[in-house]
Amino acid sequence: MPAKKNQTASIETLGLEVGNKPPQALDVEEAVLGAMLVEPSTIDESMEELSAGCFYDPRHRMIFEAMQRLVTEHVSIDLITVSEKLRSLGNLDEVGGPAVLADLSQKIAAAAHIEYYIKILKQKAIQRDLITASYDILKQSYDETTNVDDLIDSAQSKIFAAIENNVKRDVQDIGSIINSVLDNLQELQKMDGPSGVPSGFPSIDRVTQGWQKSDLIILAARPSVGKTAFSLNLARNAAVRHNMPVAFFSLEMSADQLAKRLITSESGLPADKIKGGTKMEDYEWVQLEHTLKDLSKAPLYIDDTPGIPIMEFRNKAKKLVKQKGVRLIFVDYLQLMQGPPELRGLREQEVAAISRTLKATAKELNVPIIALSQLSRNAVQRTGGTGKPQLSDLRESGSIEQDADMVIFIHRPDYVGMAESVEDKEKTFIVIAKHRNGETCDIEMKFKSSQVQFVEPDQALDVQASRYESAMNNDLAPADRDFENGNF
Repeated sequence: MPAKKNQTASIETLGLEVGNKPPQALDVEEAVLGAMLVEPSTIDESMEELSAGCFYDPRHRMIFEAMQRLVTEHVSIDLITVSEKLRSLGNLDEVGGPAVLADLSQKIAAAAHIEYYIKILKQKAIQRDLITASYDILKQSYDETTNVDDLIDSAQSKIFAAIENNVKRDVQDIGSIINSVLDNLQELQKMDGPSGVPSGFPSIDRVTQGWQKSDLIILAARPSVGKTAFSLNLARNAAVRHNMPVAFFSLEMSADQLAKRLITSESGLPADKIKGGTKMEDYEWVQLEHTLKDLSKAPLYIDDTPGIPIMEFRNKAKKLVKQKGVRLIFVDYLQLMQGPPELRGLREQEVAAISRTLKATAKELNVPIIALSQLSRNAVQRTGGTGKPQLSDLRESGSIEQDADMVIFIHRPDYVGMAESVEDKEKTFIVIAKHRNGETCDIEMKFKSSQVQFVEPDQALDVQASRYESAMNNDLAPADRDFENGNF
């Protein structure tokens, strides 16, 4: 109770400082409480839509809290039961005694208007919460010792909380939901390819039907197995092949490093040449320029803020979806994000909060989020079997597995010492270990490390090379073609 009084005193003081009264509607508060005392039909709706914070007057708040307790205890609400509950809580005299309750019961409005009165109280509560949040942000902003990143994170959290606390999703009837699903099904029937964002790998799309809206997909593996390479392949396929806007949040590698990896896989040239370790021939420069035309125009957006706070990520993701029409978001990788400031030092709880926020963001923005994650050492220390990762290997928090709609592992037998031939060194399995809306399975692929590229087993790179050569020959000027053929 003291905290509630202090909150009211604080907002009252703030109102006096700026010369305004805090938003309130005391007559409406009285009408709602009066209706609840004498009209049982208004109790359920009021309890569902309102909280104690929706009442500005501390006495009204105490009365509402007493009513909440009665409802929880399955006791009917009337003048006598509310009076007794207030007495047992030690608040009866503070609200003004039974006479105040009797007075409230005389101020009852028509039960038919209760929905309108509830809306007014919720609006006033949101205004007060926003004022309080803004005042807290103002005080923190004047504090020279406050870290700016923490300030931004805190400000976003306070504003978001002020709105979320008083906004509830309406219940939907099954008929309207079925109609919506049938409309969506009709649209899907007209489509030839996957219903979601294509991965670019037919064997994966057959299982997933593309990356689905609002899904949180966890892509996990041990370090150096190819998480970033695979995610870049997926991002490139969506952005270049299908012209779908993609956002890539890289917390580990810089934008330049990611661009070099993309250039390597797109051009087919060896990685040392793109890194500058080996000089490139003139014809390779021409090949590079030709193959990068589509990539340079692709709607792929990269943010390489290291250790980005989860709320800053959420804010940037919202902007990208709204302004750029982003259809798919990558996070590389989850454990490098910063969780809520109050959970710093409590690693498992911090990672759980990050995981929950990623899922909530995917659902709110209605786009799939693919978050990369590290695996614990158990994934390589386990003896016997195939050495394949398991859901229990997800590092630092079991909530990652719970929040994810899909968990995908990258398993390379060579990495755990199980490759028996040169060909086995390239063999890779994309392991779909959890799939909330589909099957789980292992999909065989190959990883071409020199070109930082994953390919289907039947997709030979010599076919790609001939395609590049053909494209290059068609694009070369006569003089350049003579130079390549040795006709000087």
